[in-house]
Amino acid sequence: MEDAINLIVGFLNDDYGLSKRAIALLLLQGDREIWALVEEREGQEAASAIRQILREIQSGGERNPLYRIAMRRQMLSEYIAERVIERVADKPATFSQKLGDLLIHPIWGTLFLLALLYFGFYQFVGVFAAGTLVELLEDKIFGNYILPPIERFFNWLIPWALLRDLFVGEYGIFTLGIRYAIALLLPIVTAFFLVFSLVEDSGYFPRLALLVDRLFKKIGLSGRAVIPMVLGFGCDTMATLVTRILETRRERIIATLLLALAIPCSAQLGVMMATVSKVKGGILLWTLFVFSVFLLIGYLTSRLLPGEKPRFFIEVVPLRVPKLDNVLVKTWTRLQWYLLEVTPLFILASVLIWLGQVTQVFDLIIAALSYPVQWVGLPKEVATVILFGFFRRDYGAAGLLDMVEKGAIGGIDLVTTAIILTLFVPCIAQFLMMVREHGWLIAAKIAGFIFPFAFLCGFIAKHLLTLLGHFGLVG
Repeated sequence: MEDAINLIVGFLNDDYGLSKRAIALLLLQGDREIWALVEEREGQEAASAIRQILREIQSGGERNPLYRIAMRRQMLSEYIAERVIERVADKPATFSQKLGDLLIHPIWGTLFLLALLYFGFYQFVGVFAAGTLVELLEDKIFGNYILPPIERFFNWLIPWALLRDLFVGEYGIFTLGIRYAIALLLPIVTAFFLVFSLVEDSGYFPRLALLVDRLFKKIGLSGRAVIPMVLGFGCDTMATLVTRILETRRERIIATLLLALAIPCSAQLGVMMATVSKVKGGILLWTLFVFSVFLLIGYLTSRLLPGEKPRFFIEVVPLRVPKLDNVLVKTWTRLQWYLLEVTPLFILASVLIWLGQVTQVFDLIIAALSYPVQWVGLPKEVATVILFGFFRRDYGAAGLLDMVEKGAIGGIDLVTTAIILTLFVPCIAQFLMMVREHGWLIAAKIAGFIFPFAFLCGFIAKHLLTLLGHFGLVG
């Protein structure tokens, strides 16, 4: 850092009213006003030389200079505070503070996290929303009152079966796209966003970051990475963008890989939990397998990628009782995003599938996917579900749930398919975000690794689950 400061000072010839060292520090921290002033007074040649100095100091996984300067200031602030502050008496810890300490305790914090996952997400999202509410909305309301008149209308309006299939065929806009988006996924997404907003408003997430920091260090990340990981359970595309908060390029690549591989988005997560819960021991085995892959790939990637080990600090806000208006506003805001952004993508996916069927490109892709699917030991119809997952992860999950409800798949095959679908290549939107953040080469490498790896994991899971099935642990 000192060498970089001295080099930058050598390019500063004008008088700025501040010491040249102060100007150099501001440039290292990316101050836009100072950058504009230096470009104006020193010229493009000097500015280009300074940018080259910054690129060199950040190469090889070096931390952002802004982070390093901030850490140094914090150390000096703590040193000064220790010399001038005298503590006369400590206030007794409040209930909120005691509870906060328990939530970051390795044992009690982990038990609370497991309880939250079970009661908040599994029982409320996976059982109540994905079971009771979906059955009411899809089977009774859509099945009896909404879809029949729509089908009769298009049968009357369009005499050509090929064109009619675009709207009310097997993969039609109404019978598949709208039904998936509204009847199948909307109750699940609403329940998930409601629980997510409650937890977020309570101030629990910073404590979760501290709880997992030690574990995340083993996979090359810091506790700060829990923020994009948790956001990934809402939308992996936005979570990939949020990996910018991580300090080094190495951490950002690891986090992006894990998001693309083993973090299901909100709609996919809810549907997956609802689906595998229909199999004895299915949800536990699915969770353990995907989480084990998450840790294994993170650990191996952190050993293969060079760079500095992560450090971590975060402000821990006080715990509080969630405010109902905050929770409702956050839930409604996220639902608006789902309805306005995701629902049109479901309709678009239906159109693309219809075009794929008309041109027979769809059939060719499914035929190609059926080979690795049958190699794993699954019915070839699963290839269609996996292809759906490429358009959108939750689209594929909804297709799997549809197969379950029709009795086309179950037991060990169902859990194996859920594992492959969770680990399969990211959806189009997330892949494009990976390209935007890391470039085509890194995005292609990540997708190229995930595609065969997902089927390899499915092959392993199929045989492992079959073995467990002999002992009555799954089935």
